[in-house]
Amino acid sequence: MRLPMPALGIGLLALILTMAMSSWLLFLSVLLIMALAYQLGRRRAIAQVGGPTKIKRLHSLPAYHGLYAALWAGIPALFVMGLWIGFQDQVIIAQVIDALSPTQIEGLSPGQFNLLISDIRNLATGNIVSAQVTSELQAAADHYNRLRALSRIAMWVVVLALALGATLMVWLQIHPSLRARNRVESITLAIMIVFSSIAILTTLGIVLSVVFESIRFFKLISPLEFFFGLTWSPQIALRADQVGASGAFGAVPLFVGTLVISVIAMLVAVPIGLLSAIYLSEYASRRVRAVAKPLLEVLAGIPTVVYGFFAALTVAPFIRSLGAWLGLDVASESALAAGLVMGIMIIPFVSSLSDDVINAVPQAMRDGSYALGATQSETIRRVIIPAALPGIIGGILLAVSRAIGETMIVVMAAGLSANLSINPLESLTTVTVQIVTLLTGDQEFDSPKTLAAFALGLTLFVVTLALNVVALSIVRKYREQYE
Repeated sequence: MRLPMPALGIGLLALILTMAMSSWLLFLSVLLIMALAYQLGRRRAIAQVGGPTKIKRLHSLPAYHGLYAALWAGIPALFVMGLWIGFQDQVIIAQVIDALSPTQIEGLSPGQFNLLISDIRNLATGNIVSAQVTSELQAAADHYNRLRALSRIAMWVVVLALALGATLMVWLQIHPSLRARNRVESITLAIMIVFSSIAILTTLGIVLSVVFESIRFFKLISPLEFFFGLTWSPQIALRADQVGASGAFGAVPLFVGTLVISVIAMLVAVPIGLLSAIYLSEYASRRVRAVAKPLLEVLAGIPTVVYGFFAALTVAPFIRSLGAWLGLDVASESALAAGLVMGIMIIPFVSSLSDDVINAVPQAMRDGSYALGATQSETIRRVIIPAALPGIIGGILLAVSRAIGETMIVVMAAGLSANLSINPLESLTTVTVQIVTLLTGDQEFDSPKTLAAFALGLTLFVVTLALNVVALSIVRKYREQYE
């Protein structure tokens, strides 16, 4: 229902926007304090030794003293600000819930309780609520706004006091023997370790979440049925006479479809991409290269949905017409159409990386080959390609990963049918398409149908990791022989 006082809603919405802007203003204020701390620290270091002509008496350059002061002024304040913004809403909601009367929350289910919290937040921010606006609900929303305003003021005071206090503390510590450079490098190293740890922990969290959900799936469905079953019908049957009273989760058709479409794509992308890279780096003139290379890389910037439309509206009908002319039975949605268009899409992944790696081969190796009487083609085949092989394989692996993870083109050109076939003229599907299909819409994460998406994702992750390990071992062995 609509709010009884629209002007109040507009005012509250303006207040929320002002609060959001004030967070950015506070962030800019901290950056200005950091810049001020840098100048104060630098000037105090110079003043401590008696002027710019005597900075050799400093253990570290004045810039390091300024950086040391700026880092201390900014890092603790920004850290506290981030924590404050991240947790203030939870704290405020807890305070609002404590202030509610027992009659408002008594007997509410968890879903109804969450809906009440959402209504309080929506009413406070001027949005539409799901229930009638009572005096108790309005009072809770007003209390929420008061706490938000108080939290904003407190955040400004605490963050600015912390930044200015740290600036004053470091300013008093600056003296000629201060090892500012060592401390700046230690702080920088700690920052890099923290961000590296965040990346590692994020990856670990993704893997563990997929693993745990996959374990739940394999408790319901046998791994033998999943990895070796030949029928994929994940929907839970409504009648006992349907395929598998609890669904059929044989993923072999998905693995075969992924393999067939990826192989078709690589058969298109690898030869064209590699030969294009060789031509652009070894044969083409500078004028041709300046025009051809950007045009080739434009293929990587085209949205995949555009490729999907191209595959569904142009390539697939052409293949079907050509097949009918040759007397072949071609499905309206075929793996061949999806694979061909996907191969065109990933050509830049092969050509650009291969071109960069080939250009990185030292010119001395080419000159040495020519001096021994080799032709240009022999030099390319026996000197340049072997030297650039690790980078070329890296580009091919990137293209393979891109092909395996593509979804939109397969949905629009190859369909959703989980057919067990290696015939590229039939309609096939891939693992990623089925993951998207299983997780589309409202799902219950206790059913095998939804949990199957995590098992598919884990399988895809393990297969990709195994391919990378094998490829790296091959590259390492070949590099040893070549060196």
